[in-house]
Amino acid sequence: MLDPRDWEAFRALAHTALDDAIDTLQHVREHPVWQPVPDDVRAALREPLPREGTPLADVYRAFTELILPYGTGNTHPRFFGWVHGSGTPTGALAELLAATMNANVGGRDHGAVHVERAVIGWFHELFGFPTGASGVLTTGTSEANLFAVLVARTKALGAEVREHGVDRADGLTAYTSRATHASVRRAFDVCGLGGAALRVLETDASHRLDARTVEAAVRADRADGRRPFMLIGNAGTVDVGAIDPLADLADLAARERLWFHVDGAFGAAAMLAPSLAPRLRGIERADSIAFDFHKWLHVPYAVGAFLARDGDAHRATFATAASYLARAERGLAGGAPWFTDYTIDLSRGFRALKVWFTIKEHGAAGLGAAIEENVRQAARLGAMIEADPDFDLLMPVSLNIVCFGLRREGLTAAALDELNEEVVTRLQEGGEAVASTTTVNERRAIRVCITNQRTRESDLAVVLDALRRASTR
Repeated sequence: MLDPRDWEAFRALAHTALDDAIDTLQHVREHPVWQPVPDDVRAALREPLPREGTPLADVYRAFTELILPYGTGNTHPRFFGWVHGSGTPTGALAELLAATMNANVGGRDHGAVHVERAVIGWFHELFGFPTGASGVLTTGTSEANLFAVLVARTKALGAEVREHGVDRADGLTAYTSRATHASVRRAFDVCGLGGAALRVLETDASHRLDARTVEAAVRADRADGRRPFMLIGNAGTVDVGAIDPLADLADLAARERLWFHVDGAFGAAAMLAPSLAPRLRGIERADSIAFDFHKWLHVPYAVGAFLARDGDAHRATFATAASYLARAERGLAGGAPWFTDYTIDLSRGFRALKVWFTIKEHGAAGLGAAIEENVRQAARLGAMIEADPDFDLLMPVSLNIVCFGLRREGLTAAALDELNEEVVTRLQEGGEAVASTTTVNERRAIRVCITNQRTRESDLAVVLDALRRASTR
């Protein structure tokens, strides 16, 4: 009933849509990075529930007029806001193919399951995880960080926590830095331990967590009768791109019997870059790692990963027996263990295909080279800012994030903060580039994060000139 009545007409429209999609990506530089959604478009998209169908050609026309022009903008080479990946045409093609297969990758024995296992295996290899390690693709690092806390909770309290809850969790304490992403705190909220179970520690001047600071907190908490169980390190903090001393933290975690988790949302991908991988030394000793494919690996949204060294603890956290999910030795119900034994959802999309396509096409070397280029571009932008009398570099560039502000004689710090915030908004509204803001050393900073495979060095001067103009309006 829901298939096309006229397959050839559908084929023609599909070819038009594909051509339009390719044109959009090929000519992305010719369009504004971002533009506000007009009031009439917002109103059109608030229509009541359609009771009758609409010809597909009209639906597609509405998409091209009401939706396509008003995207986030992260496919554009001058999108430098937050930490957004830029995607690739191949990733878009893989999304189409995955939707065509419409596979449920919660389990059973079919090709999509084996693709996800292959992808997980590649990253076990990259991070040096042993045989018996496990992993699962997620919606992103926020979900993967939640999985890390849940598995660490299982390791600390035993699998019976699933039956009896966290009534025996009094005193459980975890440690991380104030530079850690908010999703980690949210994970403690969601899993029932509460935010008070997470010790948020100060960082050094480079926004890194010193192992001695953690050790002092652990010893004080043990003396106070608390039960330290987890340590979270960062491979690329969201504010400035700082990498914690992972080897030192791994040593401490081993001595103190803590589950060592690394939030590597975008920075863990630097393992693919030969010049950067040594800075992640110690990540191979993590008990778990969370990272995104849709950031610095340019896979279309949304796909991340959770890897666990102890596959048994990971499975014990999620696996559920149900008669309607019975496994078999043969047939489609084979292929145990299923991915649903390692995650919270039973129905899972074929996220792995776009990852598989991306890595197969470009290889580790190609993706690593793109990462290294972004780091070089960030260093170049930092040097340009230091040489420019209109700007102040507010933090040394350590990876791919540049934090800076306008320099204006006679303005108070508060007025400068307000001006930096305003010019970022003006920059976005002007459509030439997108940056974001953050707070660095109590200053409101303009933040440029380069995770874009389309960015060229010429784009760096464009964003500085656009900010300069925006500051005079």
